[in-house]
Amino acid sequence: MFRKEWLTINTPNTPLRRKIWQHKYYYLMIVPSFIGVLLFSYGPLAGLYMAFVEYTPQMGNFWSSLFHSKFVGLRWFEFFFSGQDFIRVMRNTLASSALTLTIGFLVPIFIAILLNECKNLSFKKLVQTSSYLPYFVSWVIASNIIVTLLSSNGAINQLLMDLGITRESILFLQEGKYFWWVIAASNTWKDMGYNAIIYLAAISAINPELFESASVDGAGRLRQIWNILLPAIKPTMVILLILNVGNLLNTGFDQYFLLGNSMTRDFSDVIDTYSFRYGIQNNMYSYATAVGLFKSAVAFILVITVNRIAKKFETSHLF
Repeated sequence: MFRKEWLTINTPNTPLRRKIWQHKYYYLMIVPSFIGVLLFSYGPLAGLYMAFVEYTPQMGNFWSSLFHSKFVGLRWFEFFFSGQDFIRVMRNTLASSALTLTIGFLVPIFIAILLNECKNLSFKKLVQTSSYLPYFVSWVIASNIIVTLLSSNGAINQLLMDLGITRESILFLQEGKYFWWVIAASNTWKDMGYNAIIYLAAISAINPELFESASVDGAGRLRQIWNILLPAIKPTMVILLILNVGNLLNTGFDQYFLLGNSMTRDFSDVIDTYSFRYGIQNNMYSYATAVGLFKSAVAFILVITVNRIAKKFETSHLF
């Protein structure tokens, strides 16, 4: 005999279990993506163990070779810190990164303000589009463009000589003293459009009545920019600053490897190129992993530090 209570499903009694049971189908939909994250994002983190062993590639399974390698503790880190290249590599990495961050943070703000002041919509859209295109260009193509422009007989040197700024070609890519500036200018040129468009979006969200009221009160355009525009986009500035710092040490291989050469080694050798040289070219995989792990720790510390500074900057009354 059929009974109605047979259709009743026994749900868990605790609130948490009951909530999970009620949304079980949503959790099932998440499972495939969750498995993918575990396999392709967190799975490779097990390779960090390589930094603490003396790994030598052998025939067979990679993981079997890794976990049967001799454990050496912090020996690779000690080797890196005590090496002759440590000071030079860290100097190049931090100095060029700081220069890139400073120029790359200020120039897009300036460009966004200039575009906002432009009344010609056609010219404004043209500049926005042309400045955003380099962001999609790979560093292989971008480096070829930069090398062509900065060569001894390139367009930049020709322009400087035509203007009378210099009498002979400047060896931008052959002399180390120019290399950091080349890297900073290259990174700024490539990412400027992306950052400027974000700033423009923040500026367009400002209430126009604020500027009109300031004009009625007799405030000039520069004072309006300093007292109204910059404070209004301060949260956007903070977010982009944190994002740029987070990506600063993770985007330092392509441009250094492609633009650097033996003549600029003392200025172009950064953590990424140093790790590549030892890991790939010299087959010192464990040592390269230790160097990469150290770079990740430095990047984490920088992000935490800048995050705290940014919070104070956001509540400050600088402008």
